[in-house]
Amino acid sequence: MLKADLHVHSVGSYDGKASVEEILDAAVEAGLDAVAVTDHDEIEKSLEAADRADDRGLVGVPGVEVSTEEGHLLALGVEKRPSPNEPVPDTVERVRELGGAAVVPHPFQRMRHGIGAVEDCDGIETYNSRLFTGYANRQARKFARKNDLPELAGSDAHIAEMVGRAYTLVDSEHDVDSLIEAIKDGRTETHGKRTPWTLSARQFGARVPGRIKNALLSVF
Repeated sequence: MLKADLHVHSVGSYDGKASVEEILDAAVEAGLDAVAVTDHDEIEKSLEAADRADDRGLVGVPGVEVSTEEGHLLALGVEKRPSPNEPVPDTVERVRELGGAAVVPHPFQRMRHGIGAVEDCDGIETYNSRLFTGYANRQARKFARKNDLPELAGSDAHIAEMVGRAYTLVDSEHDVDSLIEAIKDGRTETHGKRTPWTLSARQFGARVPGRIKNALLSVF
């Protein structure tokens, strides 16, 4: 079983603050076996992390959090970024063409660009450590089990200290291809704990400048 955090953001995201080195060090400290850097519509840092992970005994899973027309979608196991702002079905198809798994993160958290109920995907993030009441996680878990979809957990870390707060146990060999296949087969088990409010506050503060800059760029 591999202990994997498959939803982590680096400085490659407009709202991320952790370097690749800090993420990999944090993954080792958290006892992870695998980690995926999934920046917003950027894949360069993820490819760097995947390339450097082996030096620390980790499986580095390349990936990206794609902005679709309807919201965000994790493309895990891909080495090329799917085009953003396309419909969800088209993006899911493209992720599969690239040999990856299309996983819906925080589906019922609309303020975080959750895309809601999507049945044609390769997995649902049913535990996201950035929770308030936990209601959205419970909705996601109920939906995944009703539709017999694989369940994943992710920290959604934007600072290094959050890496590994939630993780997925994957019944897989120690390589990317096996891990992606195991996810699609549903050989997963979710684990996690709520991110402490102190870390949430730090993360929120770290993300504000990036969000303002991103909003301004979208206008001008």
